[in-house]
Amino acid sequence: MQRKNRHFNSLRNQIFVGFVMVMLVVLLLAGITAYDRVASLLKSNAEKHIHQTAVQASGRLDALIAQVNSLTAQVADDAYVQRLLNGEKHGEKATFNQRQALLQIAGSYQSFINGAQSMEIYTTEYSRIFPMDDRSLNHRLERSWIVRADEGKGRLVWAGSDPDDPSILLAIRRISLLDRSFEHGGYVVVRMQRSFFQLNDSDGTDGSQDSIMLLDGGGEVVTSNLDVHLDPQAVMNSESIVQNGKESYIVVKQRSELTGWTLAVLTPLRETTEGVSILRTALLVSGIIGVVLFLVMSFFLSTMITRPLIRLMRAMRGAQPGAMRPNLMVSSTMEINELNEVYNQMVYRQNELAQVVHEKEVMQSRAELKALQSQINPHFLFNTLEAFYWSLEDKGEEEMARMVIAMSRLFRYIISSPDQDEWVTMADELEHVERYLNIMQMRLGDRMQWEIRLSEELRGVRIPKLLIQPLVENAVLHGIESTLKPGKIEISVQSSMTAGLLHVQVQDDGPGMDQERLQAVLHALDGGPAAPGKGTGVGLINVQRRLQLYFGSQLGQAVKLEVESKAGGGTVICLEIPRGTGMEAVHDS
Repeated sequence: MQRKNRHFNSLRNQIFVGFVMVMLVVLLLAGITAYDRVASLLKSNAEKHIHQTAVQASGRLDALIAQVNSLTAQVADDAYVQRLLNGEKHGEKATFNQRQALLQIAGSYQSFINGAQSMEIYTTEYSRIFPMDDRSLNHRLERSWIVRADEGKGRLVWAGSDPDDPSILLAIRRISLLDRSFEHGGYVVVRMQRSFFQLNDSDGTDGSQDSIMLLDGGGEVVTSNLDVHLDPQAVMNSESIVQNGKESYIVVKQRSELTGWTLAVLTPLRETTEGVSILRTALLVSGIIGVVLFLVMSFFLSTMITRPLIRLMRAMRGAQPGAMRPNLMVSSTMEINELNEVYNQMVYRQNELAQVVHEKEVMQSRAELKALQSQINPHFLFNTLEAFYWSLEDKGEEEMARMVIAMSRLFRYIISSPDQDEWVTMADELEHVERYLNIMQMRLGDRMQWEIRLSEELRGVRIPKLLIQPLVENAVLHGIESTLKPGKIEISVQSSMTAGLLHVQVQDDGPGMDQERLQAVLHALDGGPAAPGKGTGVGLINVQRRLQLYFGSQLGQAVKLEVESKAGGGTVICLEIPRGTGMEAVHDS
């Protein structure tokens, strides 16, 4: 199982899978974007086409309604009809011949419109004077339509289907008597064939499959060329889509202000999505072809990249220390050639280093033998200084004798034997600092004064040896010694404001440093190069590095010296180190 995972995690497989995943994501995003954009475009074009069809059909319907309205208006305003109804209004009943004459008038008007089946004329008392069958208007139409005609005051009102013939539509109009200040004179009813309102006579041979359904104010179908049955109420209530079994239709509706009818243009939804289906198929086929081609190309590309690496890996596995062989291989890839060249250079260098190490080991063995033969015990130096001290003491050179004994103790503190600890107590370190200051005072005289402040509770705290003395030496050399005026050095050790830390401060009142020199020293402490010349802070840099080695891991960050100085204002050097935590305090014996 582990071997299978290792094989799957090979560079070639990772490159291959990575390329394939990127290609699939790109194809998927491109396909979805293209499909969405084109589908939206096709749907928008289809909706525009349907809306245009609805507008055209609505305009044609308005034209037909205007013809019927014009026909009934001409009949209502006809002089003979006006005179006949005026007589009826005043009790003069129309004779048979007068009523018979209306047949010729009605026929002449009907001839202008092919869809007009017949016309009927009624008096204000709802009696029919044409045709001559004496049928009452309230038996012909519902009372509500007569009321609407009265309220319309001469406006044409469509009353729906003829109760006697469903293929006929009825429209009623009130007749106003022009000579009697538009007094109510009667009614004219026109019977129109439903086929008159057939707005789309396309049979689909021209590629158009739009269907038109005309619904009256009551939701009944006036005319329709739809070859399937749809619920008129569903069409009226639908916003954009109406369902008929498995077939769905897009509906665009227009309402006529003249009649209150609703014109609905219906287009099968599959017609608008036909182009989308073709697009989906094209995208799917092109995507499959693209994936296959990319799989082949990715396989060859990953193999071409990893094959030289495999050869280089085999050469590295077969390398033996001291006898490594270069990999003589030329690749068509520049980066792989550079990698192979680097490996070959490493092989040559490794072989050279192995030879050099062997030679150095031989030379070191010889040098160690000679060192053992000529080793000098440090006690010889201390004994010699002690002899000088007693000699000077016998001769009365007390000052020189104190200097020699101070130097002896100074060297004894500095020179450590291999079995001595690198950690000393704070008291020992400051005692060594005081010996150093005593020696320097022999040279500087009264020009130098010092003060050491150390509380009793901190005397036993252990610190690395020679941690404070370089700071004091820096204060002497660059502070007191650099001026002819008397100076003072203050060394203080106290507990820090931060718990668990020890605050050490070395301060002098020497000439200090200008900002340029101070920035150079701080830059060197931060890891930059030291500036040339005197006062470059080499001693401070060494202390800084030792602090980082001893205490960096305990504080969780790099320990830094803090240096403050200004020209003519002296210099202050501060550091904070942990107390305890691996440096247990010891007491003087």
